Amino acid sequence: MDDKPASGQCLCGAVKFRITGGFESFFLCHCARCRKDSGSAHSANLFSSTAKVNWLSGKENINTFQLPGSRHVKSFCSHCGSALPIVQPELGLLVVPAGSLDSPVEMRPNAHICFSSRADWDNDLASIEKIDGLPG
Repeated sequence: MDDKPASGQCLCGAVKFRITGGFESFFLCHCARCRKDSGSAHSANLFSSTAKVNWLSGKENINTFQLPGSRHVKSFCSHCGSALPIVQPELGLLVVPAGSLDSPVEMRPNAHICFSSRADWDNDLASIEKIDGLPG
């Protein structure tokens, strides 16, 4: 992603933010922890060692959970539970859930990581039916 500012928010709109600076990487993580906190086949996170987050509104609604004994951290809206950016100063990282952005994500994922840990149902998903909208 280039250095053009990106904006995002949680699902309910209580928390809004702007990211300035570019991202170095974009990973789809299949580890069990990321599957648990995303509720899906993988998490989709953008990483930057230089970008900054500016909380435009709702900073008081942000909760952060760190799994004890690990570096696994998730920030989320206390109202709707949506994933939000995480500042990890000890690692020098800003981690931004790609789905939290309203701005287009200009870069494609670099890689699937922890792929050997993927869910047993996460195989050959490209071959299943694709429906535009809800099933009828």
